[in-house]
Amino acid sequence: MSIFGTIMNAIFGSKASAAPAGGEASGGAASAGASAQTIDVAPILDKAVAAKKEKLEWRTSIVDLMKALDIDSSLSARKELAKELGFTGDTNDSASMNIWLHKQVMGKLAANGGKLPPEIKH
Repeated sequence: MSIFGTIMNAIFGSKASAAPAGGEASGGAASAGASAQTIDVAPILDKAVAAKKEKLEWRTSIVDLMKALDIDSSLSARKELAKELGFTGDTNDSASMNIWLHKQVMGKLAANGGKLPPEIKH
């Protein structure tokens, strides 16, 4: 399973397996297989963070989002996620890549039926 697919599955459950991992950097049109039901993402991720015994800022950090979901957040895993999602920038500029990744993941969650807190810009 792709890294993005693993993120989707961790948040949406098994219904997410029908959602495409995507390759379009722009986000493209929402898939026809997207969940008809809206899933409130914040309580799911807040609960995942509460289960950890560290301060994780999933609302602003792709690394913390991945850690909260028990997904490998290493640089190599993030580079692989960037490749999956169509990142065209320099993967050695991890700060820029991480910001881009967070925005893309939030956008794709929203496109697939995820309800995000209003402070998250995607």
